[in-house]
Amino acid sequence: MTSSASATAQLPTTDALRTWSGPLPGSLIERFLAVRDETERRAAPLSPEDQVIQSMPDASPAKWHRAHTTWFFEQFVLGEHCQEYPPFHPDYAFLFNSYYVSAGPRHTRGERGLITRPGAADIAAYRQHVDAAMVKFLGGADAATFEAVAPLLEVGLNHEQQHQELMLTDILHAFAQNPIAPAYDPSWSFPVRSGTGDDWISLPEGIHTVGHAGDGYHFDNERPAHRALVGPVQIARNLVTNADWLAFMDDGGYRTATLWLMDGFATATRDGWQAPGHWYKVEGEWRMMTLGGLRSIDPNAPVCHISYYEADAFARWRGKHLPTEMEWEIAARGNQLNDAFGIVWQWTRSAYSPYPGYRAVEGALGEYNGKFMVNQLVLRGSSLATPAGHSRFSYRNFFYPHHRWQFTGLRLADYA
Repeated sequence: MTSSASATAQLPTTDALRTWSGPLPGSLIERFLAVRDETERRAAPLSPEDQVIQSMPDASPAKWHRAHTTWFFEQFVLGEHCQEYPPFHPDYAFLFNSYYVSAGPRHTRGERGLITRPGAADIAAYRQHVDAAMVKFLGGADAATFEAVAPLLEVGLNHEQQHQELMLTDILHAFAQNPIAPAYDPSWSFPVRSGTGDDWISLPEGIHTVGHAGDGYHFDNERPAHRALVGPVQIARNLVTNADWLAFMDDGGYRTATLWLMDGFATATRDGWQAPGHWYKVEGEWRMMTLGGLRSIDPNAPVCHISYYEADAFARWRGKHLPTEMEWEIAARGNQLNDAFGIVWQWTRSAYSPYPGYRAVEGALGEYNGKFMVNQLVLRGSSLATPAGHSRFSYRNFFYPHHRWQFTGLRLADYA
């Protein structure tokens, strides 16, 4: 497979990108390059073979993540606003589109791991070409052009940060299928939880504004901000730990049908769940596959890699509930929750549905969030894999109730 782009030689080299001068503020170009560099930093420990593997249909190869985030800028910024830009390769739009029906046909999601070519080196060249074209285009943009593309650039950068998280969760799932349990980063360690203060915080009954109400960046599913009745409720200040989860397991939690939603127990039975995802019994001891390889279970660490079904069953076992996403947001905004961010996403019992008055944006980017607002549950916070600067109180993550390959955990709520 060869590149059809003949303009590569006329574009700045990677080193020259950081000294590019033009009417666009240099800080924006620096931010663009910083996000793009972070993707490559996360890919750096991976061999070309690592980057091809797709361990399940819900995951994607690292090489595909690198290419798809590049296609996003090529498609929506350069392709629509830079008339002189030639696509890097005529096949890449088909290979690396994800679910944007309005942007054209795409390769089947579950077969991304079959794309051995283009190779990892070809994707590196693709990224460098588009980066150079983006900086040249942005550096010469006039005020009207900048006004048109700035929102697209913001979406693209935040979109790439989402894929940076997926790169780590997807390769961890792939490595967990390997009998020698390879480490992504042998020096990796699980973040230390806070675990201070009273066990429960109280939210009295009240009407609060939830959702994104400021001027900063946000996805469309965080708007419009609206008023919601919250409380009375108590929310656990701390995350549920591995020690808590081991007690649930020892008490037959995975075998007690009355603790589970019907679909959840059917899923757990069919898939043979006996413990959280990435937990394995080795010589009679539970161990967990991590980014640092196979490790002993730390009883004090927050439990992770659990599905909504498991979180709901655990809450019922404890005689408690999962909080709603509104309750979580109000408690977090009050700085009352330990480890709200940076360790595990936290399941809520809120269905992923549109806020009152929600409208998806027009065009292909309207497919980003709105069409997924059915049959999924909301998670709040962020995880250890979430890039710096990509967390906020109003952020709504969402997955299907059986998903557990992400860094997902829980905290409890009590309405007694």
